[in-house]
Amino acid sequence: MTHPPAALWQDIAATLRSEIGGGHYAPGDRLPSEAQLAARFGVNRHTVRHALADLAQAGLVQARRGAGVFVTARPADYALGRRVRFTQNLAAQGRLGSHRFTRLETRPCDAVEARGLSLPPGDPVHVIEGVSLADGQPMALFRSVLPGWLAGLPDHAAEHQSITAALAACGIADYTRGSTRITAVLASPVQAATLRIAAGAPLLRSDALNHAPDGRPVEMGRTWFAGDRVALVLAD
Repeated sequence: MTHPPAALWQDIAATLRSEIGGGHYAPGDRLPSEAQLAARFGVNRHTVRHALADLAQAGLVQARRGAGVFVTARPADYALGRRVRFTQNLAAQGRLGSHRFTRLETRPCDAVEARGLSLPPGDPVHVIEGVSLADGQPMALFRSVLPGWLAGLPDHAAEHQSITAALAACGIADYTRGSTRITAVLASPVQAATLRIAAGAPLLRSDALNHAPDGRPVEMGRTWFAGDRVALVLAD
């Protein structure tokens, strides 16, 4: 197997590395196609492919079949402690956290939800599903189930796009984590499309239960984190 002259692909890799490091291409951005890069540098696609392979080996880019080559996202440290707040976790690292809700509904609880939230079987619960973003890039999917006695919570959640703010509007100004369980799973095609990752890519699934100051359970949460975009950190 022959390789392109070292100076050519190394120069291309060095240029792209500099552009990535300088912010010309941000984490999650798609690089120009092999054909576009070949035209830019006046080389054949094999030379470009060798340069991209070097960047991939260094962990700077990641190829996604059928989609192209993307700049690898910088993993965010996500602290798991007594008080877990998504936007505050990211703000501490100088990053902007936000949510996009995709589902808001009130329905009867199932047996697992009734047990976790200390509710009679069939009592109403509020279900909120959505996407958590870091600097505009999808980082996680989530589903939160909250007791129906939190009157008006869906309206507050829709207004604020924040479960913490919605709980505060319902009189729960503070809440703490009772338990967290982490499991490694693989992304389904639907999850992968929403998170913009490959189907079958690793996810970190977090199952958590939060309590109000008086001890009442106020939220059962399940979150699916993109495995290459987050580092879960155990904290006090």
